[in-house]
Amino acid sequence: MDKTIAILAGDGIGPEVIREAQKVLDAIAQRFGHTFTYRASLVGAAAIDGTGDPFPAETLDNCLTADAILFGAIGHPKYDNDPKAKVRPEQGLLRMRQALGLYANIRPVVAYDALLDASPLKADIIRGTDLVIMRELIGGIYFGEPRGRNEQGDKAFDTCVYDRPGIERITRLAFDYAAKRRKKVTLVDKANVLATSRLWREVAGAYADTQPAIAYDTMFVDNAAMQLIRNPGYFDVVLTENMFGDILSDEASVITGSMGTLPSASIGEKTSVYEPIHGSYPQVAGQNRANPLATVLSAAMMLEGEFDMVEEAAAIRAAVADSIAEGQTTEDLRSGRCSTSQVGDFLASRVLE
Repeated sequence: MDKTIAILAGDGIGPEVIREAQKVLDAIAQRFGHTFTYRASLVGAAAIDGTGDPFPAETLDNCLTADAILFGAIGHPKYDNDPKAKVRPEQGLLRMRQALGLYANIRPVVAYDALLDASPLKADIIRGTDLVIMRELIGGIYFGEPRGRNEQGDKAFDTCVYDRPGIERITRLAFDYAAKRRKKVTLVDKANVLATSRLWREVAGAYADTQPAIAYDTMFVDNAAMQLIRNPGYFDVVLTENMFGDILSDEASVITGSMGTLPSASIGEKTSVYEPIHGSYPQVAGQNRANPLATVLSAAMMLEGEFDMVEEAAAIRAAVADSIAEGQTTEDLRSGRCSTSQVGDFLASRVLE
């Protein structure tokens, strides 16, 4: 099978972790007889530096004509630390989501037995955790209008907007995922306060009534934040809006012991993006110390979800599990002593074995 993958490495450690994911994908291609063609484009701070635009037209065209997109990370201190900067790397990410119609972000959270002691949570609490956070990605307070400040500059406002079609679309996707898993969906909202959350309950509840094989319940976001730490095994598929999903998925990273093991997929109307949930981590950029596992697992999600390469994705996940069990990891996991490239070499060789 021949597939074209747009490579948006981005900033900081993005190019390093993407390089290792490509190394593993090349091993998959060799073992299973596929051909992956990579087309690289600029995004984020690298794109601002190169073109003045965090999401140039060439990058958009590359994304639209590729079979899938493998994305690294964006962000740089020279923009993050400048509150007056009018062009920011994150603007490119938001524009990409809108341009590609990336309406759902899927973040699996799995507790590996070999890493139970890496989490600040007790092992008997997180053991066996296997959940998915399904976050709506192009609505809510991050995109609502109007937004800004009053003329005096002493008052600011943001608008949270959702509509029925947008909620229905991601709700269907959440139930489809649950049907392939443990058949349970939990809607997380703030319906006791927010009108948008009450619309979520109305729409999601109506769809749940048509899916009797899937257990469905609701939970306020403050309680959900607590239950993720107290009893993560309660959850199967968590369905939620944009900002709540952003916060909860970062919170859930403590279950695994490191954000460096958490992949994600952003499902779009035109094409889909696969990326680690971590940021650009500029403090270690260029030092060959970054954890590539989340990016490699994102590539596995791409193979399975986008290309229907189920066996190939399983081979990658097995290699990652081996790397964790055998301590072939970077410094952020247990007592890992491997460099970024050494982890990639191990994963590629294990795939080929």
